[in-house]
Amino acid sequence: MKKSLLSAVALTAMVAFGGNAYADIIVGVAGPLTGPNAAFGAQLQKGAEQAAADINAAGGINGEQIKVVLGDDVSDPKQGVSVANKFVADGVKFVIGHFNSGVSIPASEVYAENGVLQVSPASTNPTYTERGLWNTFRTCGRDDQQGGVAGAYIAANFKDAKIAVLHDKTPYGQGLADETKKAMNAAGVTEALYEGVTAGDKDFSALIAKMKEAGVSLVYWGGLHTEFGLIERQAADQGLKATFMSGDGIVSNELASIAGDAVAGTLMTFAPDPRKNPAAAELVEKFRASGFEPEAYTLYAYAGVQVIADAAKAAGSTDTTAVAEALKSKGPFKTAIGELGFDEKGDITRPDYVMYKWGKDADGKYTYTELEAK
Repeated sequence: MKKSLLSAVALTAMVAFGGNAYADIIVGVAGPLTGPNAAFGAQLQKGAEQAAADINAAGGINGEQIKVVLGDDVSDPKQGVSVANKFVADGVKFVIGHFNSGVSIPASEVYAENGVLQVSPASTNPTYTERGLWNTFRTCGRDDQQGGVAGAYIAANFKDAKIAVLHDKTPYGQGLADETKKAMNAAGVTEALYEGVTAGDKDFSALIAKMKEAGVSLVYWGGLHTEFGLIERQAADQGLKATFMSGDGIVSNELASIAGDAVAGTLMTFAPDPRKNPAAAELVEKFRASGFEPEAYTLYAYAGVQVIADAAKAAGSTDTTAVAEALKSKGPFKTAIGELGFDEKGDITRPDYVMYKWGKDADGKYTYTELEAK
Protein backbone atom coordinates (compact mmCIF):
# COMPACT_ATOMS: atom_id res chain seq x y z
CA MET A 1 0.00 0.00 0.00
CA LYS A 2 2.76 2.39 0.94
CA LYS A 3 4.68 1.42 -2.18
CA SER A 4 1.67 2.16 -4.37
CA LEU A 5 1.10 5.48 -2.63
CA LEU A 6 4.72 6.51 -3.07
CA SER A 7 4.61 5.52 -6.73
CA ALA A 8 1.50 7.60 -7.26
CA VAL A 9 3.06 10.60 -5.53
CA ALA A 10 6.24 10.20 -7.56
CA LEU A 11 4.27 9.93 -10.78
CA THR A 12 2.25 13.04 -9.92
CA ALA A 13 5.48 14.94 -9.21
CA MET A 14 6.98 13.80 -12.49
CA VAL A 15 3.92 14.88 -14.46
CA ALA A 16 3.86 18.22 -12.69
CA PHE A 17 7.56 18.78 -13.34
CA GLY A 18 7.24 17.69 -16.94
CA GLY A 19 4.21 19.95 -17.43
CA ASN A 20 6.11 22.97 -16.16
CA ALA A 21 9.14 22.19 -18.28
CA TYR A 22 6.98 21.74 -21.33
CA ALA A 23 5.15 24.99 -20.60
CA ASP A 24 8.29 27.04 -21.25
CA ILE A 25 8.54 28.24 -24.85
CA ILE A 26 12.25 27.98 -25.53
CA VAL A 27 13.60 30.71 -27.78
CA GLY A 28 17.19 30.46 -28.93
CA VAL A 29 19.21 33.61 -29.54
CA ALA A 30 22.10 32.95 -31.91
CA GLY A 31 24.87 35.26 -33.04
CA PRO A 32 28.50 36.26 -32.48
CA LEU A 33 28.45 36.58 -28.69
CA THR A 34 32.25 36.53 -28.68
CA GLY A 35 34.89 37.48 -31.22
CA PRO A 36 35.34 40.61 -33.34
CA ASN A 37 31.60 40.96 -34.05
CA ALA A 38 30.48 40.52 -30.43
CA ALA A 39 28.99 44.02 -30.37
CA PHE A 40 26.32 42.82 -32.79
CA GLY A 41 25.78 39.61 -30.82
CA ALA A 42 25.19 41.70 -27.71
CA GLN A 43 22.54 43.69 -29.56
CA LEU A 44 20.66 40.51 -30.53
CA GLN A 45 20.96 39.10 -27.01
CA LYS A 46 19.89 42.24 -25.16
CA GLY A 47 17.00 42.92 -27.52
CA ALA A 48 15.60 39.40 -27.37
CA GLU A 49 16.05 39.04 -23.62
CA GLN A 50 14.27 42.32 -22.91
CA ALA A 51 11.40 41.38 -25.22
CA ALA A 52 11.03 38.02 -23.51
CA ALA A 53 11.03 39.67 -20.08
CA ASP A 54 8.39 42.21 -21.14
CA ILE A 55 6.15 39.60 -22.79
CA ASN A 56 6.47 37.27 -19.78
CA ALA A 57 5.56 40.12 -17.43
CA ALA A 58 2.41 40.69 -19.50
CA GLY A 59 1.36 37.04 -19.23
CA GLY A 60 3.56 35.31 -21.77
CA ILE A 61 2.41 33.66 -24.99
CA ASN A 62 -0.99 32.00 -24.69
CA GLY A 63 -0.29 31.64 -20.97
CA GLU A 64 3.16 30.13 -21.44
CA GLN A 65 6.43 31.77 -20.43
CA ILE A 66 9.38 32.38 -22.76
CA LYS A 67 12.75 30.94 -21.79
CA VAL A 68 15.76 32.34 -23.66
CA VAL A 69 18.84 30.21 -24.36
CA LEU A 70 21.98 31.52 -26.06
CA GLY A 71 24.14 30.15 -28.87
CA ASP A 72 27.51 31.68 -29.80
CA ASP A 73 28.33 31.17 -33.48
CA VAL A 74 31.34 33.57 -33.51
CA SER A 75 30.26 34.57 -37.06
CA ASP A 76 31.42 31.17 -38.34
CA PRO A 77 29.11 29.08 -40.59
CA LYS A 78 30.33 25.73 -39.20
CA GLN A 79 29.86 26.90 -35.64
CA GLY A 80 26.46 28.23 -36.61
CA VAL A 81 25.39 24.78 -37.77
CA SER A 82 26.68 23.35 -34.48
CA VAL A 83 24.63 25.91 -32.57
CA ALA A 84 21.57 25.01 -34.67
CA ASN A 85 21.97 21.30 -33.93
CA LYS A 86 22.36 21.98 -30.21
CA PHE A 87 19.26 24.16 -30.23
CA VAL A 88 17.31 21.31 -31.83
CA ALA A 89 18.60 18.87 -29.21
CA ASP A 90 17.64 21.32 -26.43
CA GLY A 91 14.06 21.65 -27.64
CA VAL A 92 14.31 25.15 -29.09
CA LYS A 93 11.39 25.90 -31.40
CA PHE A 94 11.99 29.56 -32.24
CA VAL A 95 15.30 31.28 -33.03
CA ILE A 96 16.20 34.95 -33.04
CA GLY A 97 19.32 35.08 -35.24
CA HIS A 98 21.71 34.58 -36.68
CA PHE A 99 23.53 37.84 -37.40
CA ASN A 100 25.67 36.98 -40.46
CA SER A 101 23.92 35.88 -43.64
CA GLY A 102 26.67 33.32 -44.22
CA VAL A 103 25.70 31.71 -40.90
CA SER A 104 21.93 32.09 -41.16
CA ILE A 105 21.73 30.36 -44.54
CA PRO A 106 23.23 26.97 -43.57
CA ALA A 107 21.74 27.07 -40.05
CA SER A 108 18.27 27.67 -41.47
CA GLU A 109 18.39 24.33 -43.25
CA VAL A 110 18.94 22.54 -39.94
CA TYR A 111 16.06 24.47 -38.44
CA ALA A 112 13.76 23.77 -41.40
CA GLU A 113 14.34 20.03 -41.16
CA ASN A 114 13.60 20.00 -37.44
CA GLY A 115 10.52 22.20 -37.15
CA VAL A 116 12.28 25.33 -35.89
CA LEU A 117 11.14 28.81 -36.98
CA GLN A 118 13.90 31.38 -37.48
CA VAL A 119 13.62 35.18 -37.42
CA SER A 120 16.84 37.00 -38.24
CA PRO A 121 17.14 40.63 -37.17
CA ALA A 122 20.15 41.23 -39.42
CA SER A 123 20.76 38.70 -42.22
CA THR A 124 20.13 40.66 -45.42
CA ASN A 125 21.38 38.36 -48.20
CA PRO A 126 18.41 37.59 -50.52
CA THR A 127 19.28 33.86 -50.61
CA TYR A 128 18.19 33.51 -46.98
CA THR A 129 14.51 33.83 -47.94
CA GLU A 130 14.70 32.87 -51.62
CA ARG A 131 15.02 29.08 -51.24
CA GLY A 132 11.38 28.33 -50.56
CA LEU A 133 11.91 27.25 -46.93
CA TRP A 134 8.86 27.49 -44.69
CA ASN A 135 10.70 28.79 -41.64
CA THR A 136 12.86 31.77 -42.68
CA PHE A 137 11.83 35.28 -41.65
CA ARG A 138 13.65 38.55 -41.03
CA THR A 139 12.78 41.87 -39.43
CA CYS A 140 15.36 43.72 -41.56
CA GLY A 141 15.44 44.43 -45.29
CA ARG A 142 17.46 42.78 -48.08
CA ASP A 143 20.73 43.54 -49.82
CA ASP A 144 19.08 44.01 -53.19
CA GLN A 145 16.91 46.74 -51.64
CA GLN A 146 19.79 48.31 -49.72
CA GLY A 147 22.15 48.06 -52.69
CA GLY A 148 19.56 49.76 -54.87
CA VAL A 149 19.45 52.74 -52.49
CA ALA A 150 23.25 52.90 -52.26
CA GLY A 151 23.74 52.57 -56.01
CA ALA A 152 21.19 55.30 -56.74
CA TYR A 153 22.88 57.61 -54.21
CA ILE A 154 26.28 57.02 -55.81
CA ALA A 155 24.91 57.67 -59.28
CA ALA A 156 23.28 60.91 -58.12
CA ASN A 157 26.18 62.24 -56.06
CA PHE A 158 29.39 60.61 -57.34
CA LYS A 159 28.79 59.97 -61.03
CA ASP A 160 32.17 61.46 -62.03
CA ALA A 161 34.16 59.83 -59.19
CA LYS A 162 36.64 57.02 -59.59
CA ILE A 163 35.04 54.33 -57.49
CA ALA A 164 36.48 51.28 -55.77
CA VAL A 165 33.99 48.57 -54.80
CA LEU A 166 35.43 46.35 -52.07
CA HIS A 167 33.99 43.37 -50.18
CA ASP A 168 34.98 40.71 -47.66
CA LYS A 169 34.05 37.67 -49.81
CA THR A 170 31.22 36.65 -47.45
CA PRO A 171 27.61 36.11 -48.58
CA TYR A 172 26.65 39.34 -46.84
CA GLY A 173 29.60 41.51 -47.84
CA GLN A 174 29.97 40.42 -51.44
CA GLY A 175 26.21 40.25 -51.85
CA LEU A 176 25.77 43.86 -50.76
CA ALA A 177 28.73 45.07 -52.83
CA ASP A 178 27.41 43.28 -55.92
CA GLU A 179 23.89 44.66 -55.50
CA THR A 180 25.27 48.20 -55.10
CA LYS A 181 27.54 47.72 -58.11
CA LYS A 182 24.63 46.42 -60.17
CA ALA A 183 22.46 49.41 -59.28
CA MET A 184 25.11 52.03 -60.02
CA ASN A 185 26.12 50.26 -63.24
CA ALA A 186 22.48 50.31 -64.36
CA ALA A 187 22.52 54.07 -63.76
CA GLY A 188 25.56 54.46 -66.02
CA VAL A 189 28.32 54.59 -63.37
CA THR A 190 31.21 52.14 -63.71
CA GLU A 191 33.70 51.29 -60.97
CA ALA A 192 37.45 51.74 -61.44
CA LEU A 193 38.30 48.83 -59.12
CA TYR A 194 36.45 45.79 -57.81
CA GLU A 195 38.37 43.86 -55.15
CA GLY A 196 37.70 41.23 -52.50
CA VAL A 197 39.66 40.87 -49.27
CA THR A 198 39.63 38.13 -46.67
CA ALA A 199 37.61 38.70 -43.52
CA GLY A 200 40.02 38.93 -40.61
CA ASP A 201 42.84 40.57 -42.60
CA LYS A 202 44.66 43.38 -40.77
CA ASP A 203 47.03 44.88 -43.35
CA PHE A 204 45.47 46.62 -46.36
CA SER A 205 48.47 48.67 -47.47
CA ALA A 206 48.78 46.96 -50.88
CA LEU A 207 45.09 47.49 -51.60
CA ILE A 208 45.28 51.13 -50.55
CA ALA A 209 48.35 51.69 -52.74
CA LYS A 210 46.40 50.21 -55.67
CA MET A 211 43.49 52.58 -55.01
CA LYS A 212 45.84 55.58 -54.81
CA GLU A 213 47.41 54.62 -58.12
CA ALA A 214 43.95 54.38 -59.70
CA GLY A 215 42.99 57.82 -58.36
CA VAL A 216 40.05 56.44 -56.37
CA SER A 217 37.92 59.13 -54.71
CA LEU A 218 35.00 56.98 -53.47
CA VAL A 219 35.38 53.65 -51.70
CA TYR A 220 32.31 51.44 -51.30
CA TRP A 221 32.65 48.58 -48.79
CA GLY A 222 30.55 45.45 -48.50
CA GLY A 223 31.30 43.86 -45.15
CA LEU A 224 31.51 44.53 -41.42
CA HIS A 225 32.95 47.37 -39.37
CA THR A 226 36.02 45.44 -38.20
CA GLU A 227 37.89 45.40 -41.51
CA PHE A 228 36.28 48.61 -42.74
CA GLY A 229 37.60 50.60 -39.78
CA LEU A 230 41.12 49.35 -40.46
CA ILE A 231 40.85 50.22 -44.15
CA GLU A 232 39.71 53.74 -43.29
CA ARG A 233 42.47 54.28 -40.73
CA GLN A 234 45.22 52.89 -42.95
CA ALA A 235 43.94 54.86 -45.96
CA ALA A 236 44.21 58.05 -43.95
CA ASP A 237 47.70 57.11 -42.80
CA GLN A 238 48.74 56.47 -46.42
CA GLY A 239 47.28 59.72 -47.69
CA LEU A 240 44.35 58.34 -49.71
CA LYS A 241 41.81 61.15 -49.80
CA ALA A 242 38.50 59.55 -50.57
CA THR A 243 34.92 59.37 -49.36
CA PHE A 244 34.05 56.05 -47.74
CA MET A 245 30.65 54.43 -47.90
CA SER A 246 29.13 51.18 -46.65
CA GLY A 247 25.95 49.55 -45.43
CA ASP A 248 24.33 48.10 -42.34
CA GLY A 249 27.37 45.97 -41.47
CA ILE A 250 29.11 49.00 -39.97
CA VAL A 251 26.23 50.15 -37.76
CA SER A 252 28.19 50.06 -34.51
CA ASN A 253 29.88 52.83 -32.58
CA GLU A 254 32.85 50.45 -32.37
CA LEU A 255 33.67 51.61 -35.91
CA ALA A 256 34.87 54.95 -34.55
CA SER A 257 37.18 53.26 -32.04
CA ILE A 258 38.81 51.34 -34.90
CA ALA A 259 38.94 54.04 -37.59
CA GLY A 260 39.57 57.02 -35.31
CA ASP A 261 39.18 60.42 -36.96
CA ALA A 262 39.16 58.72 -40.37
CA VAL A 263 35.51 57.79 -39.74
CA ALA A 264 34.42 61.41 -40.19
CA GLY A 265 32.29 61.83 -43.30
CA THR A 266 31.63 58.11 -43.80
CA LEU A 267 28.33 57.44 -45.56
CA MET A 268 26.16 54.49 -44.60
CA THR A 269 22.81 52.95 -45.52
CA PHE A 270 20.54 51.61 -42.79
CA ALA A 271 16.86 51.66 -41.97
CA PRO A 272 15.41 54.73 -40.25
CA ASP A 273 16.68 54.73 -36.65
CA PRO A 274 13.98 52.99 -34.58
CA ARG A 275 15.26 54.74 -31.44
CA LYS A 276 13.65 57.91 -32.82
CA ASN A 277 10.22 56.30 -33.11
CA PRO A 278 8.02 57.95 -30.42
CA ALA A 279 6.28 54.62 -29.86
CA ALA A 280 9.61 53.11 -28.78
CA ALA A 281 10.67 55.98 -26.49
CA GLU A 282 9.80 54.23 -23.22
CA LEU A 283 11.56 51.04 -24.32
CA VAL A 284 14.67 52.93 -25.42
CA GLU A 285 14.85 54.63 -22.02
CA LYS A 286 14.50 51.25 -20.32
CA PHE A 287 17.56 49.98 -22.19
CA ARG A 288 19.53 53.12 -21.42
CA ALA A 289 18.61 52.96 -17.74
CA SER A 290 20.15 49.48 -17.66
CA GLY A 291 23.37 50.87 -19.14
CA PHE A 292 22.90 49.53 -22.67
CA GLU A 293 22.48 51.76 -25.73
CA PRO A 294 19.96 49.99 -28.03
CA GLU A 295 21.62 50.88 -31.32
CA ALA A 296 21.52 49.04 -34.63
CA TYR A 297 19.91 45.59 -34.31
CA THR A 298 18.79 45.70 -30.66
CA LEU A 299 15.24 46.73 -31.44
CA TYR A 300 15.19 44.48 -34.51
CA ALA A 301 15.80 41.51 -32.20
CA TYR A 302 13.18 42.81 -29.78
CA ALA A 303 10.73 43.02 -32.70
CA GLY A 304 11.59 39.46 -33.71
CA VAL A 305 10.34 38.12 -30.38
CA GLN A 306 7.31 40.40 -30.58
CA VAL A 307 6.17 39.07 -33.96
CA ILE A 308 6.62 35.46 -32.84
CA ALA A 309 4.50 36.14 -29.75
CA ASP A 310 1.80 38.02 -31.65
CA ALA A 311 1.63 35.44 -34.45
CA ALA A 312 1.34 32.63 -31.88
CA LYS A 313 -1.52 34.50 -30.22
CA ALA A 314 -3.19 35.05 -33.60
CA ALA A 315 -2.79 31.37 -34.44
CA GLY A 316 -3.92 30.27 -30.98
CA SER A 317 -0.96 27.90 -31.01
CA THR A 318 2.79 27.75 -30.53
CA ASP A 319 3.14 25.10 -33.23
CA THR A 320 5.87 26.53 -35.44
CA THR A 321 4.17 25.83 -38.76
CA ALA A 322 0.99 27.50 -37.49
CA VAL A 323 3.02 30.49 -36.29
CA ALA A 324 4.81 30.70 -39.64
CA GLU A 325 1.50 30.77 -41.46
CA ALA A 326 0.15 33.43 -39.09
CA LEU A 327 3.24 35.59 -39.64
CA LYS A 328 2.47 35.62 -43.35
CA SER A 329 -1.30 36.01 -43.14
CA LYS A 330 -2.21 37.80 -39.89
CA GLY A 331 -0.01 40.89 -40.01
CA PRO A 332 0.98 43.60 -39.87
CA PHE A 333 2.09 43.36 -36.24
CA LYS A 334 2.92 46.32 -34.02
CA THR A 335 6.57 46.21 -32.97
CA ALA A 336 9.34 48.34 -31.51
CA ILE A 337 10.45 49.20 -35.05
CA GLY A 338 6.99 49.94 -36.40
CA GLU A 339 4.35 47.77 -38.03
CA LEU A 340 5.70 44.65 -39.73
CA GLY A 341 3.98 42.36 -42.19
CA PHE A 342 5.61 39.43 -44.00
CA ASP A 343 5.29 38.12 -47.53
CA GLU A 344 5.26 34.45 -48.57
CA LYS A 345 9.07 34.33 -48.52
CA GLY A 346 9.34 35.73 -44.99
CA ASP A 347 10.56 39.18 -46.02
CA ILE A 348 9.04 42.29 -44.48
CA THR A 349 6.59 44.09 -46.70
CA ARG A 350 7.83 47.61 -45.88
CA PRO A 351 11.54 47.62 -46.69
CA ASP A 352 13.14 51.00 -46.16
CA TYR A 353 16.72 52.25 -46.24
CA VAL A 354 18.02 55.78 -45.80
CA MET A 355 21.45 57.42 -45.82
CA TYR A 356 23.49 58.27 -42.74
CA LYS A 357 26.71 60.21 -42.24
CA TRP A 358 29.28 59.75 -39.49
CA GLY A 359 30.45 62.78 -37.55
CA LYS A 360 30.83 64.14 -34.03
CA ASP A 361 27.80 64.66 -31.82
CA ALA A 362 27.28 67.41 -29.25
CA ASP A 363 29.51 65.54 -26.80
CA GLY A 364 32.35 65.31 -29.31
CA LYS A 365 31.91 61.58 -29.90
CA TYR A 366 31.67 60.06 -33.37
CA THR A 367 28.34 58.54 -34.27
CA TYR A 368 25.99 58.31 -37.26
CA THR A 369 23.19 60.72 -38.11
CA GLU A 370 20.45 60.29 -40.69
CA LEU A 371 20.74 62.66 -43.64
CA GLU A 372 17.70 64.58 -44.78
CA ALA A 373 16.20 63.30 -47.99
CA LYS A 374 16.84 65.49 -51.01
